This record gives sequence, C-alpha cells and structure tokens, in this order.
Amino acid sequence: MSGTIRTEGGRGRLGSVLSGLVVAVGCVLFLGGFAWGAVLYQPYSVPTDSMTPTLDVGSKVLAQRIDGDEVRRGDIVVFKDPLWGGVPTVKRVVGVGGDTVACCDAEGRLTVNGKPVEEPYLRPGAPASGQKFSATVPEGNLFLLGDERHNSLDSRVHLQEAGQGSVPRSAVTARVDAVAWPDNRVVERPAGFAALPGGTSRPGPVEQLFYAIVAGCVLILAGAAYGPVARTVGGRTGTSGTTGRRSVNA
Repeated sequence: MSGTIRTEGGRGRLGSVLSGLVVAVGCVLFLGGFAWGAVLYQPYSVPTDSMTPTLDVGSKVLAQRIDGDEVRRGDIVVFKDPLWGGVPTVKRVVGVGGDTVACCDAEGRLTVNGKPVEEPYLRPGAPASGQKFSATVPEGNLFLLGDERHNSLDSRVHLQEAGQGSVPRSAVTARVDAVAWPDNRVVERPAGFAALPGGTSRPGPVEQLFYAIVAGCVLILAGAAYGPVARTVGGRTGTSGTTGRRSVNA
C-alpha cells in the first residue's frame, strides 16, 4: 500500500506554535524584569561631584529601595535629612551606631573603632580626610562621607550639631547598586569594611534584572523573526522545485 503524507503544513504549524511560545516567554522576562525593577529600584541623578571618582556628577544611578535597618558600612545611600537641607543626598556610610569614626592615622587612613580602613575608591595618594576629626555615632544613626573628601559637605561639616554629624537610619530611602549612565556597572561593596562587625551588605538583584530584560528582548526578536525567515526559506524551496511532499510505502 502506498500513500502521500503532507509534511510542510505540519512543520509550519509546529514552527508557529514554538515561535509564539518563544515570544510569550520573552515578553514575560522583558516586561517582568522592568516591572520588578520599578518596584525594587528608583533612578537617581547625582547632583554634585562629592562622590567622585565612584560617581561622577550627572551620573544616573539605580538605587534599591530599602529600610534604614538594612544599611551596612561601605554602602552608598540616598537619604533626606532636614539638617542637610531636606533634599535627596548621596553619601557613603563609614560608621554605624556605637562606632567611633576618626581620621587620620599615621598613614592618612580612616579608622573605625581604632581599626584602619582601606578605601581604594579614594583618589590615589589622597588622605582619607583633609581635616582631623573624631566622632562617636549614636545608636540608630549613620556617619556619612563623600568619596571626594576634599570637596564634600558631609558629616564632618555637622560635627558640632546633635548626633555629631550623623543622620538617623530612618532618613535613608535607598542604596545605590548600579550606575546606568554614562557607564553601565554594578557598584562594588568595599572590602575594607568587611572585617568589621556586621560586615558589608549583599548586592541587590540588579544584575539578574538586567539579564532577564536582555534575554527577554532576544527571545522576542528571535520569535518574531521566525515567520519572515520561514516564508523566505519556503519560497526559495518552492522555486527550486521542492514539492513539500514525501511518499512512503507500507
């Protein structure tokens, strides 16, 4: 017995189903990544050069919305405090409640509870502060410095005020995790604070979100391209005389 099985239509339907599935998965990753990112992160523009060279003036950063209790030494945070003008401000946390923060030791380094802290994000050869100081941070507060120590209005300016220049943890609204523009990079946690009690914070999911969005975009484009590519290939096959049928004997 002999018969003819049409295979081209079947392959086309299967390809369309798979293409639609790929596009659907891509949409979930792409839109889900953006939605998740909008919930977890807020964009912020750095208004001054007080955080250079880590964050240049005008840089667009992604700051994860967090509670002040999650902040650790070494974090770069966004906060608002009436004694600092009541506007969003970006600084690095170098001391938490109970710490004694001082500068400088014989090698020009910042010390926390008498232990020197290596700060590789400072400009090479520059001391940790141009002025000597010592402050004890009240419980529930944070001591903050800019990375550009010679051009930063930070906790050192407020040493004579209540809290010796520190701000309440509740003033923190977000922690900077990544720079989105002009360069695209994750902000690393400084190892110099890791040996102190409490260690450093863990990075947020900004990299995972980025990869999810990119993967979603690739899948959407790949799935959408299937139809035109399949039609082009099918047209060439038809022109070359392929019938799209396969005969079998049984």
